[in-house]
Amino acid sequence: MTPELVADHGLSPEEYELILEILGREPTYTELGVFSALWSEHCGYKNSKPLLRLLPAEAPWVLQGPGENAGVIDIGDGYALAFKIESHNHPSAVEPYQGAATGVGGILRDVFTMGARPIAVLDSLRFGPLAHPRVRYLFAGVVKGIGDYGNCVGIPNIGGEVYFDESYEGNPIVNAMAIGLMKADDLIRAGAAGPGNPILAVGSRTGRDGIHGATFASEELSEASDARRPQVQVGDPFTEKLLLEASLELIKSGHIVGIQDMGAAGLASSSSEMAARAGTGVDIDVALVPTRERGMTPYEILLSESQERMLVVAKAGREQEVRHILEKWELQAAVIGRVTDDGMYRVRENGVVVCEIPGEPLVKATPTYVREAREDERVARLRAADAAAPKTGSSGVHPNRLLLRLLGSPNIASKRWVYEQYDSTVRTSTVLGPGGDAGVLRIRGTRKAIAATVDGNGRYCYLNPRRGAMIAVAEAARNLVCVGARPRAVTDNLNFGSPLKPEIYHQLRAAVLGIAEACRRFNTPVVSGNVSLYNESPAGAIYPTPVIGMVGVVDDVAHVIPTGFRTPGDAIVLLGKNTDELGGSEYLKVVHGRVAGDAPALDLTAEAALQETMLELAGARLLQSAHDCAEGGLAVCLAESAIADAERPFGVQVELVDDLPLAPLLFG
Repeated sequence: MTPELVADHGLSPEEYELILEILGREPTYTELGVFSALWSEHCGYKNSKPLLRLLPAEAPWVLQGPGENAGVIDIGDGYALAFKIESHNHPSAVEPYQGAATGVGGILRDVFTMGARPIAVLDSLRFGPLAHPRVRYLFAGVVKGIGDYGNCVGIPNIGGEVYFDESYEGNPIVNAMAIGLMKADDLIRAGAAGPGNPILAVGSRTGRDGIHGATFASEELSEASDARRPQVQVGDPFTEKLLLEASLELIKSGHIVGIQDMGAAGLASSSSEMAARAGTGVDIDVALVPTRERGMTPYEILLSESQERMLVVAKAGREQEVRHILEKWELQAAVIGRVTDDGMYRVRENGVVVCEIPGEPLVKATPTYVREAREDERVARLRAADAAAPKTGSSGVHPNRLLLRLLGSPNIASKRWVYEQYDSTVRTSTVLGPGGDAGVLRIRGTRKAIAATVDGNGRYCYLNPRRGAMIAVAEAARNLVCVGARPRAVTDNLNFGSPLKPEIYHQLRAAVLGIAEACRRFNTPVVSGNVSLYNESPAGAIYPTPVIGMVGVVDDVAHVIPTGFRTPGDAIVLLGKNTDELGGSEYLKVVHGRVAGDAPALDLTAEAALQETMLELAGARLLQSAHDCAEGGLAVCLAESAIADAERPFGVQVELVDDLPLAPLLFG
């Protein structure tokens, strides 16, 4: 085993020494591949796990927090929501259509393996400037991939966000969130319990696509990354639909004890993680795994990330009942091994052992690191820079023209072109779809509805990562209360550059601290999430981009509030305080070409009071509409409210009494 081979597997010399200590010998090539995948950032969170422990994860309504395929919360009336957000940034940078499509497929499987039927998808996307042809290619491919996969499976896309900035030109951000509905009593966890229980591979055959995709997602993009195209998985949404229905039927049947998606790191990850959760071992034979290519090695079979595959642990003696259900849904299944009581992760090929690793250190003893953190002096200077110079309107441009310029900015303009490619009303439960503050779905058989949103702000987080992350949480909560929903829980996706760089690790640590502080104040525990690091290209790192997925509950669907104005003569009321701030604003970037100043000040106590006020007003049915003031400021908020219904636009007449310069008053 050469140092070069170890390095090619993304392992440090110190990590290799730890492997030697665990095994008491040199690893086989297959074992090295398994350690490489399970100890990657994508699977093992080795640079982020110490920080993730800082996030609040508990509340009386939390049924399942971090550590499972998805988080689960109780929403009352016997129902629960399972939800999670995941990234597919690196695959989408190489093959945008399949990268985005398989991102949707993977997050749906994470939800229905908990026993929940998927009811909604949302997405958070970021690209470089649209003036560049490759950016347009990536943008179109990602949107089509998300739309085609979700539409074919029959899951409504109820919301999302799209932003464009130079920092994402070499490394787009593609985050997908899925939500599932279940009876609270139907919750199942992905554990390989019960020594002697059979382990089945279910669904598509295993191919060579996606091998070492987890390791690929744990390194920076480079000019050679396009050669990694074969490592991008290929999705089949029609098989996904069959897997969804079969999995839910298996869970309800009582014939299985656990089920897990073969996602990142494929069979190696799913089988070892299921055993570790249950405190058991597994003994599997890769020669029994159905493959679609000849001559696949144990290394390839274990690490393949072929899509639409599940690992099922059945109850001993129930194999025929399980097969009957799978045959009903025309899905292939094969018994590939058994649960053991010795705690070993054992893999054979035609009976010959090719991999034998103690399961506990493989999964639960991933090396973790607290890296050096240091703020980038250049960013500190930008934050301290005077963002006030253009505030007086010295540009000489009439406010009307400034408003039109902002409304024409790709970051503010209508995203109708995007969400019209998504089916937002399939399953006929959609109350509010894309284009507003949050998506809303009714829960049939109850008076309840659920709301969901995804929010992030890379520019604010670049200038002030802790405050920017707090603002992302606050905006997500505001979006929910604007439709009448009480925020209940969060799933977060942390998109950052390389944590090995002190400036990036500083951003990551500060952002996590900001999320933790805001979530504690709003009583919204973080029950699931994802970390995507090494989002860098030869041009540099992306903006630090924590994306907050948040769900809320509306006790009475009749209290749901739309975004747009509804009746001429209604009073327009501004809740909250205008301030003399333009730092990091869209106005400063679009009109003056500057990224400078500090992120807007945030008073969490005042923010919480505003949210409670909104919920009281909604409960009293005193609101005709509501809209969050965000990008573009008050002027853009008013304009969006006036033109929310393109077939029935309204005019607006307001009186602004604050003694502030015009630019921050209108666009801050």
